[in-house]
Amino acid sequence: MSAGGSDYRVETLGKQHDRSGFLCGVEPLDRYLREQAGQDARKRVAAPFVLCEGKSNAVVGYYTLSALSVDVGAWPEDVARKLPKYPFVPATLIGRLAVDRSLRGKGAGEHLLMDALRRALAASRQVASMAVIVDAKDDDAASFYGRYGFITFPDQPNRLFFPWPSSNSYSVRAAHRLALRPAL
Repeated sequence: MSAGGSDYRVETLGKQHDRSGFLCGVEPLDRYLREQAGQDARKRVAAPFVLCEGKSNAVVGYYTLSALSVDVGAWPEDVARKLPKYPFVPATLIGRLAVDRSLRGKGAGEHLLMDALRRALAASRQVASMAVIVDAKDDDAASFYGRYGFITFPDQPNRLFFPWPSSNSYSVRAAHRLALRPAL
């Protein structure tokens, strides 16, 4: 991502990252980055990735990835019909995604989402995951994910998924283009 001549990078959260100035305006997301993200990484319950500008280590955005098992009955009927007859199927969860107020409306959210999809797709080739799932915090967030092809779960309007199509499918090329398209 490049905005106004600045280069941005996404990397794994580390001790060198300054989280103190991050402010997205949603207190639980701000607090999570400051107080919990490092612990979750150390305990391997979530993998936090941060967006930084130029050579700075100040965090201006972040997301987390983790593994998830989803009850086969939770999927839309047309998706569940194509799944193996297991009680649960593996997926990847984008647990949190937030952008500092200073970058709002500048494409940082899309940049972070595309990075998350690229990483999830790459990981799914080694550790099975049939989809990426998000729990949108509100209708605006659900709409954001919907613009990128995420589909709502039938009984949970703020839980959405982005399926990895079968490797023989035409739509797998579209998913790969979406997840692998160059950063902004």
